[in-house]
Amino acid sequence: MIFWIILGALGTLVTLAFLVSLYCFFKVFYSPKRTLPGPDEYPIPEGDIYEAHREQITAWTKEIRAANYERFYIKSFDGLTLSGKYFEYAPGAPLEILFHGYRGNSERDLCGGVARCFALGRSALIVDHRASGESEGHVITFGINERRDCLSWINFAVSHFGNDVKIIITGVSMGAATVMLAAAEDLPSNVVCALADCGYTSAEEIIKKIVAEMKLPPKLIYPFITLGARIFGRFDLNETSPMEAMKNAKIPVIFIHGDADDFVPCDMSKRLYEACVTQKKFVTIPGAGHGLAFPIDQTGYVEALRQFEQECKF
Repeated sequence: MIFWIILGALGTLVTLAFLVSLYCFFKVFYSPKRTLPGPDEYPIPEGDIYEAHREQITAWTKEIRAANYERFYIKSFDGLTLSGKYFEYAPGAPLEILFHGYRGNSERDLCGGVARCFALGRSALIVDHRASGESEGHVITFGINERRDCLSWINFAVSHFGNDVKIIITGVSMGAATVMLAAAEDLPSNVVCALADCGYTSAEEIIKKIVAEMKLPPKLIYPFITLGARIFGRFDLNETSPMEAMKNAKIPVIFIHGDADDFVPCDMSKRLYEACVTQKKFVTIPGAGHGLAFPIDQTGYVEALRQFEQECKF
């Protein structure tokens, strides 16, 4: 009798753990089928801090929709079709490949990035992460698999634009985590720099911060989140982290962060900068919230990148 009671209790616990992990997977990692905005719709990120910049973001969105661009598609390492849009500054210009944030898309998060690239004499390739925008997939992996997609985009760029193309990899928020993780991989010599804008130190740290802000116990919830990633997402959330990647970085990295960022604290970029073993630069944009460093100070942002380019001599 006691055996069956214990067995039943264990079965109940396993079932409960399974269901909690499933809920966490859908809440944190699952991305349903996306609906693209209509021709007269100009979405901006949710939150009051972005409303003040609606006019500027809308203007940038209109500009890239009206511009001439070439659409590219590549296959990911696991068979997904990934989508990107290429905006040419000039034939043979350096190429910046840009990656957007968590649950964002290339048009919404990177529309201003095209204007910034042009200001620096660079062409821009803005891409939709897996499970985002017009790319296939339904699982967001906080940079784990996205870094592999970044490598695929780099290889595509070298193949398409030629062995002489100079490449800068850029990301905002989760996109910053993506390029930092990629910076520790074996990259072709074409990749001359990474730009990490408001990136987090690790998936664990940023997720635990958000869980705590939801008034839930992070140490209790996080194991279920990682279990959900393994069982249902088929990836290891703790496989690596931007912090570990910076200890093994192989290219120069410039870190940019707004000091008013209350989502991904500016201190995270400072710690990443301190851990980085390659040529590096840390730039703080006063008064900028999450992902708003460039809209807040466009001139300062561009000048910081221009100076770093000169320092790195690329």
